[in-house]
Amino acid sequence: MNLSSEKNDLDPLNIHGRPIRVAIADDHPLLLSGLAYELEKQAGVAVIGTAENSTELMKLLNQHPVDVVVSDYAMPGGSHGDGIALFGFLKRRYPKTHLIAITMMSNPGVIRSLIAQGVDAVLSKSDSLTYVAGSLYAVLSGKKFFSPSIQTIVKMHGIGADPSAAPVNNLTIRELEVIRLFVSGLTVSEIADRLHRSKQTVSTQKMSAMRRLGIRRDADLIKYGMESNLALYDEDSQRTPAPQANVDGDR
Repeated sequence: MNLSSEKNDLDPLNIHGRPIRVAIADDHPLLLSGLAYELEKQAGVAVIGTAENSTELMKLLNQHPVDVVVSDYAMPGGSHGDGIALFGFLKRRYPKTHLIAITMMSNPGVIRSLIAQGVDAVLSKSDSLTYVAGSLYAVLSGKKFFSPSIQTIVKMHGIGADPSAAPVNNLTIRELEVIRLFVSGLTVSEIADRLHRSKQTVSTQKMSAMRRLGIRRDADLIKYGMESNLALYDEDSQRTPAPQANVDGDR
């Protein structure tokens, strides 16, 4: 991708006669410096400030309005948390601000959740930092942007940009029951006792749900489930019941 040529073509985005204002947050100083360097060398872009956690980020945003926030996904230690919770909070507090997430995670469920929270671009830390400039211009043009590693996951798992397409809607009722209880802290044996199913059935339903969500590890399932509030998910009020054929097939 030739970012230098794109930069010259897209500078007219500064229609208000001022630079594009950007805030950057990451708890790794070297990456923070690298992101700032990549953005500051773009004509018409001004890095308003940097932060190493959500506390510093919110202080910065409260003092200085920005057009775009570029933030790490995993940034523990701040008073406003990190991950899905932080990006959801940012979108609610600053609905007109574009959000670009940077992450080491390759979990399709996390990517789905970021999109559902209104994140405009997702970049992988395994890809070149040069993609941050491309993502900036893309989101300011009203487009979604994924760096190559993320784009591969998006295509592989059919992840769309529709926030209403919650991945849990792909689960059957019985799969959702199992995942909710597992995320709540119950073991497969305890879930089997509670739902009056065999341990093998519950295990099969759990694995089927994980495949539908694009999640491979139990740790990732728990993290995704907690961030998505699956433990509190009310299938009666939040989703259309699965067709009877699907329910019967899970017996």
